[in-house]
Amino acid sequence: MNCPKPVYPAILRQERIQGTVVLSAIIAKDGTVQRLTVVSSANPLLISAAIDAVKRWVYIPTILNREPVEVVTEITVNFALQ
Repeated sequence: MNCPKPVYPAILRQERIQGTVVLSAIIAKDGTVQRLTVVSSANPLLISAAIDAVKRWVYIPTILNREPVEVVTEITVNFALQ
């Protein structure tokens, strides 16, 4: 699985704002992320950064009866200062 990290919005980093974004996604037969929708967000300014990162994620395809299938999943993106 390839999961590039999101870019933390500079203004939120400066203000030391942290939180999570929960997204619903369909993982396509080829492992790419499709049809992202926001389930919840600690801060609306985190949403675009989370979506931009998750769109680039690639999963190992799910196999059912020896065939790749689409799956629905929830993805939690954490924004935490370190």
